[in-house]
Amino acid sequence: MKTKAVRLHGKEDLRLDEFELPEMKDDEILVEVVTDSLCMSSFKALTQAENHKKVPENISTNPIILGHEFCGVIKKVGKKWEQQYTEGDKFVIQPNIGTKNGYAPGYSFEYVGGDSIYAVLFSQIMENGSLLKYNGDSFFEGSLVEPLSCVVGAFNAQYHHKKMYCYEHVMGIKEGGNMAILGATGPMGFLAIDLALHGPKKPDVLVVTGRTESKIDMARKLYTVEEAKKQGIELIYVNTRDMDDFSIPLRKCTKDDYGFDDVFVFAPVQEMVTQGEKILAFDGCLNFFSGPSDTEFSSTVNFYNVHYNSTHFIGTSGGNTEDMKQAIQYIETGVIHVAKIATHILGLDGVAETTKALPKLTGGKKVVYTHKKFPCVEVDKLGEISENEFIENLEKIVEKHDHLWSAEAEAYFLENAPNI
Repeated sequence: MKTKAVRLHGKEDLRLDEFELPEMKDDEILVEVVTDSLCMSSFKALTQAENHKKVPENISTNPIILGHEFCGVIKKVGKKWEQQYTEGDKFVIQPNIGTKNGYAPGYSFEYVGGDSIYAVLFSQIMENGSLLKYNGDSFFEGSLVEPLSCVVGAFNAQYHHKKMYCYEHVMGIKEGGNMAILGATGPMGFLAIDLALHGPKKPDVLVVTGRTESKIDMARKLYTVEEAKKQGIELIYVNTRDMDDFSIPLRKCTKDDYGFDDVFVFAPVQEMVTQGEKILAFDGCLNFFSGPSDTEFSSTVNFYNVHYNSTHFIGTSGGNTEDMKQAIQYIETGVIHVAKIATHILGLDGVAETTKALPKLTGGKKVVYTHKKFPCVEVDKLGEISENEFIENLEKIVEKHDHLWSAEAEAYFLENAPNI
């Protein structure tokens, strides 16, 4: 079977290729990819190529398919998996498939990746429980399961002492505590805000910081102070752009300058880590969420506070399968509204160019429809690309859903957009 896919051949060398997939084996599964969501991690793979931890050294002769946030339909099931998987079911994939070298779909393999029309899943993916059934209303929301699972994993990985001078840890964010999400004005930060407001454990105070007022305004619009109050949360947005040290004003957002029980750092910035440590309360936990490209990245940490205030630090890189299942449940039940971060759509033909431009592009997640030929465009600016009946009807659907992408918009798009 032939497929089209965007493959990484070397540093900055992304190509839309057409090639033959190998014949599926009895311990494999053939899937049809419908959507993929572009991720900054793919940009890191593009710019680092063979130097990236998850990218093989032989990509010049064996290029890999990019994209790890994908959703689609199971087309054919090998004999080994006939009792566990059913043709026609929707699926999502947990990229952390348990390989010892850290290799993952979307980074490391020739025939498995999200920026492809078809893919062949090898046995380890299923053996690790990484092929998950998904019953959501849309494919694009399925492609946002993986990024949401990263945030779910970060919240789950937090820990605090059960009580003072007790070595027993309580996992997860501190319920009824103070939380700060630093540098949270990108799509992952938005998901963190949503989870803090609507997840099973909620803080009493939530402070969200950013350095660009337009992005903070977008966050305020999507996740309002009024909605937070309904959840029993005091939500405070702070622009730290002109602050040399934001730790003092942020601590003042907490009662008696107590500080924060949970701090999440959503940008790999040394000063943000240093100042994030300063706002930790007793037994506070700082999560370094955003992965740096610099292998020597480091920051100053106050070990006096580590010793006397029991502050501690963790880092999470993606979620595990249980986090993924939790994310699926949140999306299927409408607890988390991931459509808020789906700000752009495009076809497979636009993946290479858009991936290269990701750091410069504004907005949230860019959703790829792998069967389609379509330029990358903001959902609420569809009318700017052309004037025809298809676009006009699509615009009306988007307006109907408060200018957000939706299952209805997706269904119309899949039926009417030009195929690649």
